[in-house]
Amino acid sequence: MLEIFEYEFMQRAFLAGIIIAILASVSGTFIVLRRYSMISETLAHSALVGVAVGLVAGLNPLWMAVVFAILSAWLIEYLRSSFALYSDAVLAILLSGSLAVAVIIVSLGGAFNNSLFSYLFGSILSVSSEDVVTIAIFGTISLSTLLFFSKELYFIAYDEEVAKTSGIKVKLLNFLLVSVVAVIIALSIRVVGSLLIGALMVIPTVSALQFKVGFLKTVIISLLIAIVSVTVGMILSFYFSIPSGATIVLCVITIFITSLIVNRR
Repeated sequence: MLEIFEYEFMQRAFLAGIIIAILASVSGTFIVLRRYSMISETLAHSALVGVAVGLVAGLNPLWMAVVFAILSAWLIEYLRSSFALYSDAVLAILLSGSLAVAVIIVSLGGAFNNSLFSYLFGSILSVSSEDVVTIAIFGTISLSTLLFFSKELYFIAYDEEVAKTSGIKVKLLNFLLVSVVAVIIALSIRVVGSLLIGALMVIPTVSALQFKVGFLKTVIISLLIAIVSVTVGMILSFYFSIPSGATIVLCVITIFITSLIVNRR
């Protein structure tokens, strides 16, 4: 089995995959507790608009994905907080709209090619050294931000109104959370794909919640589930020549089903 690490592209893939697993699982804990799980799918589709713009305009798709994901995250939070709209309604509207805009852009620009499909379904085996460095740097900044404000974010997730009366800057921290999640998702779509990143961000946390332990233990279990899923998924993908992103997601779902069975008994 160790021969898999003899290839440099597999070394880069494993490194990028584990970093994404850490980022997705930790950030996913906060959005699941906020009952905001669909934001991952919405921001992934918004990031896809940035990818489409980048491919058509000849700009870096990854950076454009980050910009569009952050702008969409701010728009979502602004609409939710300023117009008293239901969160799921805002997410559904932007999800559909973003996907429609992305399809129109790539259609008009003639950008329906393998590069676009790699962002749709993930292409972890084609991750470059520059991609790994970018993911590592901005991933570290994002993770550090989440951990620094983890107590406040958990308090807001538990009861937003009480957090406001306690003097916590709820609105600012909400914008901060969605911004960090947007960056993580934009970095992840190159690895897992915009259609699959939501699963890697949400399912490990939902699986960990089945064990009904404290917040910190839930984060750790979610982290372990994500890392195991990425590792096993990568190995299966390599030996059976099947898509890596989809294989990783199936591994996460398998663990989720197992957690349901174990905890039910």
